[in-house]
Amino acid sequence: MQSMRWIPAATILILAAPALAQPGAISRAKFIADMDARFRALDDDGNGQLSPAEIEASQRAEASATASKRNSTLFALLDADKDGKLTPEEFDKLNNPPPNTANADLMLGRMDGNRDRQISVAEHRAAMLANFDRLDTNRDGIVGPAELKAGGAAPR
Repeated sequence: MQSMRWIPAATILILAAPALAQPGAISRAKFIADMDARFRALDDDGNGQLSPAEIEASQRAEASATASKRNSTLFALLDADKDGKLTPEEFDKLNNPPPNTANADLMLGRMDGNRDRQISVAEHRAAMLANFDRLDTNRDGIVGPAELKAGGAAPR
């Protein structure tokens, strides 16, 4: 298997959202358990591989959830009279972002060590643990808030 490449902290945040949602530090064991659970959630057909379709479905679902939250916040800001409706004047202030374009190639390029266009549990874990180890600068098996911040991923 080819060596795993470094993955940016932003990718860790996307894949590790459940693990990083807790305040403060996270142990390596907890990180592994959370990453394995996230992998299983993404593996729709349960075959132990993440296909491009599964990755893109996850990206679309994440983008949809993010857009829905953003739209609700934006609606509340635009609804100046707080009547639960947008007048044409209020609506004119709306700026729609371009549609989401899901693409599995970036994730596959970083995690698919054997280049079979599938991400196995082993490939996923190897890539994620390489990032955990990169963030764990004092090598104590725990990534604390300061290490997350230093690595470009502020704790939530």
